[in-house]
Amino acid sequence: MKSTNVTRVSHLVSLQDRCLRQGHLGGVLWFTGLPASGKKTIVFQLERRLFEAGYEVFAFDSTWQRKGLSSDLGFSREDRRENIRRAGELAATMARSGLIAISAFVSPYSRDRATARATVGENFHEIFMNVPLDVCMARDTQDRYVRASHGEFLDFTGVTAAYESPVKPEVTLSAEQSVDESIDRLTDYVNAHFRNI
Repeated sequence: MKSTNVTRVSHLVSLQDRCLRQGHLGGVLWFTGLPASGKKTIVFQLERRLFEAGYEVFAFDSTWQRKGLSSDLGFSREDRRENIRRAGELAATMARSGLIAISAFVSPYSRDRATARATVGENFHEIFMNVPLDVCMARDTQDRYVRASHGEFLDFTGVTAAYESPVKPEVTLSAEQSVDESIDRLTDYVNAHFRNI
């Protein structure tokens, strides 16, 4: 059931005013990739690097969200869609407040990522962790891939559920790049795309 008795009240502080005060544009860096592709490692180190460089940033991931905003959801196709919808709305709200939201979600379905992009608008940047399945399996310290292959997990991306790779991500990172190299590249990218107020 959708709410019908809703009245919108406009902000008295514009997005432009917020960005001028903070010295950069608001927007979203949306990291996607297979489980254990390195999203969280990159996301939280990037948050620290950008914060130290003077950016107003906030990083969040699926674990953080599923402990709060999505604590009522499981991992069915519909629940995954709703989880990403909520993440997109949260990221969009942060971006409209002038923050740079950095999110780390497997977000395996192209349609769901497209919905997040549409919710955020023009300053949405998709970052694809293009790490092969065998590398992700080797990195998986929790043995989730092995456990999923033995039937312990249902709908586990890369084993019993599909992952649809982005067609035209703004940035692609590979397993050959070190964490420091990836952070340097992403910092340069943010400097080029978020300083133009």
